[in-house]
Amino acid sequence: MAAAEAFKRLVSHVILDLDGTLLNTDGVMDEVMKKFLVNHGKQWDKRSVHRIVGKTPLEAATAIVEDYELPYTVEEFVKEVTPLFSNEWRNIKGLPGATRLIRHLRSHGVPLALASNSPKKIIDSKISYHHGWKESFSVIIGGDEVSMGKPSPEIFVEAAKRMNVDPSSCLLIEDSLPGVTAGKAAGMEVIAVPSLPKQAGLNNLADEVINSLLDLHPEQWGLPPFQDWVEGTLPIEPWYIGGPVIKGFGRGSKVLGIPTANISPEGFSDVLSEHASGVYFGWAGLSDRGIYKMVMSIGWNPYFDNTEKTIEPWLLHEFNEDFYGEELRLVIVGYIRPEANFPSLESLIARIHKDREIAEKSLDLPTYACYKDAQYLKSVSHLNNCRV
Repeated sequence: MAAAEAFKRLVSHVILDLDGTLLNTDGVMDEVMKKFLVNHGKQWDKRSVHRIVGKTPLEAATAIVEDYELPYTVEEFVKEVTPLFSNEWRNIKGLPGATRLIRHLRSHGVPLALASNSPKKIIDSKISYHHGWKESFSVIIGGDEVSMGKPSPEIFVEAAKRMNVDPSSCLLIEDSLPGVTAGKAAGMEVIAVPSLPKQAGLNNLADEVINSLLDLHPEQWGLPPFQDWVEGTLPIEPWYIGGPVIKGFGRGSKVLGIPTANISPEGFSDVLSEHASGVYFGWAGLSDRGIYKMVMSIGWNPYFDNTEKTIEPWLLHEFNEDFYGEELRLVIVGYIRPEANFPSLESLIARIHKDREIAEKSLDLPTYACYKDAQYLKSVSHLNNCRV
């Protein structure tokens, strides 16, 4: 970037939230509360997460006790569930791009702070399972070290104070409305990375809203740019999914003129929750036909307003017949762009064809081409011979 005018605003320090920003805690919340409530004859509603996202632990506990009319005081409830959550901290995975961002900023000497509504002891426990995280932060501050949690700006003001920097020189990355509100009140530049879709107010309040940490461009804030993009694509740690081809929404061929090969998300819903919505590419193996280049979308398809997260692969080959019921296996190796809405069907179709061009060209690069030989595409077991 040649000119300073291209920057959104120059910053020197970065502050990160933890839950929902760096760690995928929603899955653990669902599992723990599902099991806990079953013992009380109640069923966990995933929509409850919307009410507690960004809240302090005490506020979240209060909301759950009230919403589910549990026979506990808030203090009793916290005492009951705390050990259940503690047993799960080791299972929480980093969100897409989290480790990449932390390593990048640390390697370039950018001062980092971690500020979360969680108690400091719990923060330390959570990040202890992620190699290199703890030593990357010059400041780690928990909600029990300030008098008021988010949306009060106190925790972020204190983080800046401990780093000996003015809040206006800090870039905050947050996932929730309370966190974004706190950051702006502290006088910081704020990027929102929503952990839950359709959080009203984020677009108007945050300085930038991105789909995932994969879409962060530090150079826009005067920070060192990532150097790992390859001809407009981002190599990712490959992941593998598969299943029989099923009938989808009926819009691939009929509406878009693009025949997608859908597989049911039921068998790998946990895998989908670990990956950011967006457009990816890789290799597809059909049990009785061969191996083909593939581009696919993951997400809610905002143009069609899906109610659940889906995966829709497009095999880049002309087939003369349908292959419903055949075993389809996918090796996803690269990322193109975030999920987006479009003003018209024509603009959506044009963008999909652009994604196809990018995928077809990129899969010929050595970085991605070697995965065509992955044993997973041909047999039950797979062998990862490539390194990203």
